[in-house]
Amino acid sequence: MARNIKKKRVPKKKKNIKKEDGASKSVEQSAKVWQPGVDKLEEGEELTFDKSAYDCMHAFDIGWPCLSFDIIRDTLGLVRTEFPHTFYCVAGTQADLAVNNAIGIFRLSNVSGKNRNLHKCMDDNESESDSSSDEEDGSDDDLGVESKMPTLQVRKVAHQGCVNRIRSMEQQPHIVATWSDNGYVQVWDVSAHLNSLAMSDPRISTGTSNVVRQAPLHVFSGHKDEGFALDWSPVTPGRLLSGDCKSCIQLWEPTSDGKWAVDKRTFRGHTDSVEDLQWSPTEANVFASCSVDGTVAIWDTRILDKPAISIKAHDADVNVISWNRLASCMIASGSDDGSFSIWDLRAAMGDSCVANHTYHRHPITSIEWSHREASTLAVSSADNQLTIWDLSLERDEEEEAQFKAERKENVDAPENIPPQLLFIHQGQKDIKEVHWHAQIQGLLISTAADGFNVLKPSNILKDLAE
Repeated sequence: MARNIKKKRVPKKKKNIKKEDGASKSVEQSAKVWQPGVDKLEEGEELTFDKSAYDCMHAFDIGWPCLSFDIIRDTLGLVRTEFPHTFYCVAGTQADLAVNNAIGIFRLSNVSGKNRNLHKCMDDNESESDSSSDEEDGSDDDLGVESKMPTLQVRKVAHQGCVNRIRSMEQQPHIVATWSDNGYVQVWDVSAHLNSLAMSDPRISTGTSNVVRQAPLHVFSGHKDEGFALDWSPVTPGRLLSGDCKSCIQLWEPTSDGKWAVDKRTFRGHTDSVEDLQWSPTEANVFASCSVDGTVAIWDTRILDKPAISIKAHDADVNVISWNRLASCMIASGSDDGSFSIWDLRAAMGDSCVANHTYHRHPITSIEWSHREASTLAVSSADNQLTIWDLSLERDEEEEAQFKAERKENVDAPENIPPQLLFIHQGQKDIKEVHWHAQIQGLLISTAADGFNVLKPSNILKDLAE
């Protein structure tokens, strides 16, 4: 259950890493794939990212580190492909003192990148593509857009205690739920702050703002311990689930007066901490949970005393799950042992595991299916890697041979890299959560101890829906 960020202020991270002078001398040597956790850096060596691997890569922070965040659905377009982009998020801080915590509501504008259907990739000798909202230099000329930095604008609402998890309601994105380390689950209305951001000049970066005090819409103190599991129903507006470290799951029902009625009865079936919850994308009364007890459970909200299905998913804690919205029979689970598995609910009473990957060697901290491609998902791990997978791929030796023949240098790819592994993103420390943007194709956002990254890998198709 690796999930806590050290509660200290993290200094700005320098993103433009220069290669050593001696690096140019190895041009004629065979190209080598550097494997995280396998290959070691020699003294004085530094890793630098390949700009051509990204259509978009930016970094920013909102002050204190954030263990959890969520992307807010907006009205800027359901399917957006052309840079520059604008998006809204909410995040919860992990400050040094409980009174210093806040909910951050922010807009990032002018997120630049390569419009591949309009611009050719520039030469690698051009300026760095990686930039930050608070760095002093950097250019996006090689991304095929004007040389401008993203603009960060933040509004903050005081929050008592660190925010373990934060989620925005899909149907009413201005309604936000938070799980606090003080054991309270709260619901907030952040519409005033979103409206303020929408009306502000996107060319002016305000950075972090003063913290305002605001009363939550609802506070629930019925859990016996803190928790991390929290999810809004995508089918029934206002319906919420919360799970705690004492193995209890609570169901929230919206009321006509703008409050919530929380059932005093709890769903019982797990024997240890409930780590994550996911509503079914299609069934109003079905949800999934995962636990430190190593199981993934499927529940009917009308039956509280036991789950409809219980799967012994991993030999270690199950930290996170994700329910596939495009193939609703599939659930992904990530474990403390570094493995993640795919489960087919159509075979839940038999051998329902259709895939298991052990690439990561440290706990899985986040997992999420793509909103555009049923076989693609993103995974983050405590090994400081964010990986993207396409589970429909298989090794093609003929295609690999053709690729090597077309390359000028000899490329020896390690045999132990799974063919389903599309992309590895590094550079962040202690990655905690990753989300696909539902309205911007191929764009991902991740949070870590040293801030946020916004990225779009170049090998993720521009239109995954095609």
